[in-house]
Amino acid sequence: MVNAMKPDAKEIAYQGAIVLLLSLLCLSVLYPFLYMLAVSLNDGADAAKGGIYLWPRSFTLLNYEIVLGNEVIRHAYGITILRTALGTIGGLTVTFLAAYGLSCKGLPFRRAILVYVLITMLFSGGLVPFYIQLHNLGLINTFWVYIVPGLFSAWNMFVMMKFIAGLPEALIESAELDGAGPLRVMLTIVAPLSKPMLAALGLFTAVGHWNDWFAGAFFVTDQSLIPVQTFLQQLLTAQDLSAVLGSNNNQEALARGAQSQNITLMSIKMAVVMVSAIPILCVYPFLQKYFVQGMLVGSVKG
Repeated sequence: MVNAMKPDAKEIAYQGAIVLLLSLLCLSVLYPFLYMLAVSLNDGADAAKGGIYLWPRSFTLLNYEIVLGNEVIRHAYGITILRTALGTIGGLTVTFLAAYGLSCKGLPFRRAILVYVLITMLFSGGLVPFYIQLHNLGLINTFWVYIVPGLFSAWNMFVMMKFIAGLPEALIESAELDGAGPLRVMLTIVAPLSKPMLAALGLFTAVGHWNDWFAGAFFVTDQSLIPVQTFLQQLLTAQDLSAVLGSNNNQEALARGAQSQNITLMSIKMAVVMVSAIPILCVYPFLQKYFVQGMLVGSVKG
């Protein structure tokens, strides 16, 4: 009986192959991050010689001193943090209100509204009409171009509606019998029960705002309004260090003699990548428990 429960050679080989493939997949994802971290912590001139793979050969923090000492990057960080916070809160609020309203089966023209929203999700007017619309609304070259277009998401609305439809109807009916109106039902029953769904969608929305560089590159010309990802995109296409070493503070920091000769464009790029990526990566471990729930939102009705 004991021997029958032992895995045979084929099972062991199968499990070993799965472990090997998953290990290689994790390594392929993790190694580029470790490489960029090593280059960003290495002397720029030394890193240009090559041979750096997992850890710095000539450790230095000068690259990060230059990056964090740049006024443009610090201001871009503020823009990114503000747009992520406002965009996530505003997007969840507006979309949740729409989802809750359209979940009420007695809503007039409910089916027509759902069809209209579905059409906007499946078909897009294109970039040029979208730009014209933003221009007519006075959003071009303003901070609100990051917030207003993303206040409503058709996809998130349908996911929220599916989740709300799966909530116990007895709770809502008992609240209505006690005299609770739609607003009170939403605030006291639907919203508290929807916390896992809101947390998952909120995380996805926040990551989207944090990683977005497109809006800052095409809808904003004022450098004081660009987010950090747009600055990173500009830096990755730059041919010299003038984009980073333009301020007087950085010039004073570089007045250290030989140290200024050890800075390269590649080392600065890697430092900017790490500075822009680490904050959002630190959020994932705290919200990891919502990922599985977020992937299953709306797929199973309890």
